[in-house]
Amino acid sequence: MERVKRMVSERPVVIFSKSSCIMSHTIKSLFNDFGVNPTVYELDEIARGREIEQALSGLGYNTVPAVFIGGELVGGTNEIMSLQLRRSLKPMLIRAGALWV
Repeated sequence: MERVKRMVSERPVVIFSKSSCIMSHTIKSLFNDFGVNPTVYELDEIARGREIEQALSGLGYNTVPAVFIGGELVGGTNEIMSLQLRRSLKPMLIRAGALWV
């Protein structure tokens, strides 16, 4: 769990993903369209990916994508899309230093 905390504290936006997950692809595309360059960890392609997946599960999150903004777990596709529809995502990204307007 400490490893995950360290990984998410180093960048404004961190996405834990799987390369074959279409929902992960959708969220990564959304951030890229904003001009945000998220740090992406493909759990099915990196060493210790399974271990990180278990740590995320320990944080109460069992699916991908798992999106952290400003070091905090925001959630997955549903949460990110809800923030976008409420026009709350962009201000959150600005506060985290991931987006410059």
